[in-house]
Amino acid sequence: MASADETLKEFFPKYKPPIRAHKHTCVGLGMEVIKRLKVLENDFPGITRSMMLVSCDENIQDLLDYTTSSPGPQGFLIETEKDHVMVAIHVKVDGRAGVFLSDLGYHIARVVTVMADRCYPHTGWFTQSDEPHCRKEYNYQINIQNSNYVEWHERETRGAVVKERLSLVYVARAYLTAVAVTEKRNLVWDLRSLLARDPKGHLAAGIYFPLKLKDQQFTMFFDSHSGKQRKKLKFDTFLELQKIPDEVVAEVEQCNEQLRLRDGELLSILKRLATIMADQEYMTELLEVNNQIVQLSAGS
Repeated sequence: MASADETLKEFFPKYKPPIRAHKHTCVGLGMEVIKRLKVLENDFPGITRSMMLVSCDENIQDLLDYTTSSPGPQGFLIETEKDHVMVAIHVKVDGRAGVFLSDLGYHIARVVTVMADRCYPHTGWFTQSDEPHCRKEYNYQINIQNSNYVEWHERETRGAVVKERLSLVYVARAYLTAVAVTEKRNLVWDLRSLLARDPKGHLAAGIYFPLKLKDQQFTMFFDSHSGKQRKKLKFDTFLELQKIPDEVVAEVEQCNEQLRLRDGELLSILKRLATIMADQEYMTELLEVNNQIVQLSAGS
């Protein structure tokens, strides 16, 4: 517990985050996948020992420099965020090396097969999501310069605008500090979301929002009788429950049901979020901690 006069900046380095059931980030989801896949041990002896959490650095700027600086990321850990994890299993298909990747943190509803020679059964490019306003396509491939890394390419298309992003997954060894580093880092991430997806990974309902000091609002989306609804709502609307307009309460309840939460839980979450976001001193500290981590990982 933090003392009453302790700042977030002082408390954060000492905090040891728990992994809580049913409240999973990518770290908790990865651990849950490994736990559930252990039932395959009888049919595939050795699979339990082969499964491991692996680390991922997102938004790689210089692929060649990153992959050739050293065999692994240990040579410059101070300048990496390690902000994502997934599950990996090394495999051989008729003597050919490959990796299975499971990434529920990014809601990928398939196990991706990454073959070193990029031949069958290599997954290659696939459509991760195809919404009216945005299509996302992913591709995973072993890095040619350093087979310890899997390149994760993302292509996002919004109308005529195409954005590409590159991340690197280090698959040579298990990531042993997922809770102490990645789970903890994500506690002060400046983008938050609570989402529900269908079995194919498509977005069904949820809320998402950036952490900001001003103009604090969130986007809520859900299905209604008249089709997919997407609403922008201000957090201060939820500071006093009795003053929330009836039509807003009704929409929150629809989203709550599609998120498969207990009756009234989403409204309660939004009330607590509104109270937190209204605490300017706390929000300033939180954003400063996040910014310091970003600056540190950039080598500044």
